[in-house]
Amino acid sequence: MCRSIKTLRPPALPEEATADDIHAAALQYVRKVSGFRAPAAHNREVFDRAVREIAEATARLLDGLEVRGAHPGVRQRAPEPQPDGV
Repeated sequence: MCRSIKTLRPPALPEEATADDIHAAALQYVRKVSGFRAPAAHNREVFDRAVREIAEATARLLDGLEVRGAHPGVRQRAPEPQPDGV
């Protein structure tokens, strides 16, 4: 879809994605979908809100992914805590 959006999860990105990485990907997505590189003043609010919402959803997605078979040094999702007595 948009070739300038890079994969943000390990091992494609060796370190954890930063807030700037996530924002840049969200901005590129909104630009592609809307067809506007920079929206007109009357569309700025909805454009910026979409970027924020997509960045938030992306951060949740990355936080929830479990990376299996990752290379050493790549952070993997911590196992879910088990209830006492299990």
